Amino acid sequence: MSILVVGSVALDTVETPFGQAKEALGGAAVYFSYAASFFNPVRLVGVIGDDFPDEHLELLKGRDIDLSGLERAKGATFRWKGRYDYDLNEAHTLDTQLNVFETFAPKIPESFRDSEFVFLANIQPRLQLQVAQQVSAPRIIACDTMNFWIEGAYDQLRETLKKVDILVINDAEARELAREPSMVKAARQILKWGPSTLVVKRGEYGVLMFTDHSVFSAPAYPLEDVYDPTGAGDTFAGGFMGYLSTVEDINDASIRQAIVFGSTLASFNVEDFSLGRMKTLEMQDILDRFAEFKLLSHFEEVEA
Repeated sequence: MSILVVGSVALDTVETPFGQAKEALGGAAVYFSYAASFFNPVRLVGVIGDDFPDEHLELLKGRDIDLSGLERAKGATFRWKGRYDYDLNEAHTLDTQLNVFETFAPKIPESFRDSEFVFLANIQPRLQLQVAQQVSAPRIIACDTMNFWIEGAYDQLRETLKKVDILVINDAEARELAREPSMVKAARQILKWGPSTLVVKRGEYGVLMFTDHSVFSAPAYPLEDVYDPTGAGDTFAGGFMGYLSTVEDINDASIRQAIVFGSTLASFNVEDFSLGRMKTLEMQDILDRFAEFKLLSHFEEVEA
């Protein structure tokens, strides 16, 4: 069961109160792919410049990530530089150089078009829609977006949502998209536009899921060490979609499990810069922490 992701591949320079990383492997498609690869093979579509290190390509190939859709263009790779203060929920962007990513137009290889699980990472909504129209018979299309597109490409984003099964965004983006301060009302509005499921990322406060018939809340994992939250949301999406690709019946119960797997992968990702912690991760580590997640919210019923 293959998973298709379309998004950015980047070189990140990150500073936090606990250290820094320079020109580290990053980008939404990278974080998503690495996390999803613990569950099933991944097909990546993106663009890199002619300065992109070969060692990063070998790392991704070693995770059963198909790079046939990764274009190498003449020019420099997309770069992002950011800083986090002690409030690790907020990134301060210091520099963004889109470079070859500025003119990125996703080309889905013919061999990728039968992908059953498709994740449209944070790119222009018009491009997301074009990708959704190129896949032949997806079981699930999920997408991410951001305030930049909500503010600057609102109508295009609304059109894209008609093709999306699951929307994964943060709480501020959900409120802005729906133009509604109440999260519950915002969710109801967004679900009318196409997605059957809304997954709301809330950083250190966990995740909320809304469908037309249920609400689910998952906690964040209480960590002793958080070094770099870059890519946590995309890692969450990778774990989420990766697990969904392993189940036959996608229903309320399996989506809830997928949310906890996504949260589990994200909790590991923030323990080091770039993919440092993910490189040492084993599936048993994931399963052990998944079990710990379950205990975080377990409580006994009260006898009547």
